[in-house]
Amino acid sequence: MGKQVNVIFGTGPLGMAVMRELKRRGVERIRMVNRSGRLSEEAAVEVARGDASQLAETVELCKDAAVVYHCAHPGYTNWPTQFPGLTRGIMAGAAAAGAKLIYGDNLYMYGQVNQPLTENLPHLATGKKGLTRAQMAEELLLAHQSGKLRVAIGRASDFYGPGVKQSSLGDRVFGFALSGKPVDLLGNLDVPHTYTYIDDFARGLVTLGHEDRALGQVWHVPSAKTHTTREMLGLIFDELGSARKIRTSSRGMVTMIGLFHPMLRELKEVFYEFEQPFVVDHSKYLAAFGDQGTTPHDVAIRETVRWYRQAMGE
Repeated sequence: MGKQVNVIFGTGPLGMAVMRELKRRGVERIRMVNRSGRLSEEAAVEVARGDASQLAETVELCKDAAVVYHCAHPGYTNWPTQFPGLTRGIMAGAAAAGAKLIYGDNLYMYGQVNQPLTENLPHLATGKKGLTRAQMAEELLLAHQSGKLRVAIGRASDFYGPGVKQSSLGDRVFGFALSGKPVDLLGNLDVPHTYTYIDDFARGLVTLGHEDRALGQVWHVPSAKTHTTREMLGLIFDELGSARKIRTSSRGMVTMIGLFHPMLRELKEVFYEFEQPFVVDHSKYLAAFGDQGTTPHDVAIRETVRWYRQAMGE
């Protein structure tokens, strides 16, 4: 049958968005991989059960693959112990198939910088999650440079959209707002902060999967216009038809609550993102692949609210 399959490791919001984008582009054979072998929603794709950290399994799961999308991740608190092994497993599967590997990455490896984020910044992260992300990206690019694997890395900022719950613009904003609770955010709401719509992230990754000139490089996928977080909340409240109360947590509050809350304890490492301007430059991508358009935030927010309403049974 030849190398006709697009394999997606991870069926969370990013994996599902990549699947939707592949379908939109007419890709017929899509194989989605997770630990359960089931999807949370109906989709006319192959679904395979597997543990990406097991090399023999990933080799079999990547059979006949043309492109492999790495959208999988362990629990947020388990990144240092589980993420590198999972990534190496996916690398082994893609290499055995001779497939391109497209990795959906974030921005933690850069650490705290006082300028817009570009792909050529050094990896200055000092926390364990940023160091883990840096290590994996470096391993992937080294594998490409040595000829073991063909790799491209796509990075996006904090994302939001259908299915996205564990995010700074996730359940504690959209879910809380629809439930009548105060929305809950971090840091300074009045500094610019780039937010990426999940479908725009997926569009960028699939473009990298279709463009051989993307290989061997890191790319910041395009996001819509950067606003302050307060301006983003204004757009969300406009869509909801009324404002909601806003609650913010300072670094000190997160430190105190983190003594008893593992997830908040982990967030201390990247709290700088919400204390100062956090702006992502995607001009390298635009120069290479042109302006494919991003989803305006008001449209993206409308789709996100619609998904949350359906998920909450409204």
